[in-house]
Amino acid sequence: MTIGRAVTLFAGIMVLVSLGLAWAFSPYWLALTAFVGLNLVQSSFTGFCPAAMIFKAMGLKEGGAFS
Repeated sequence: MTIGRAVTLFAGIMVLVSLGLAWAFSPYWLALTAFVGLNLVQSSFTGFCPAAMIFKAMGLKEGGAFS
């Protein structure tokens, strides 16, 4: 798995988890969904993604989400 695919997978899981938590407990969990979305937008402009740095440190190979 490449770093780009891992970041996409992680973001999708976090969105689904936050939606589940918002449905089950409190709509305030939607703030996590907003945070994930904002982080994806800013990383597309700046190239800085904390999750990508963590996945790189874990030894995943370089590559984009669709490569």
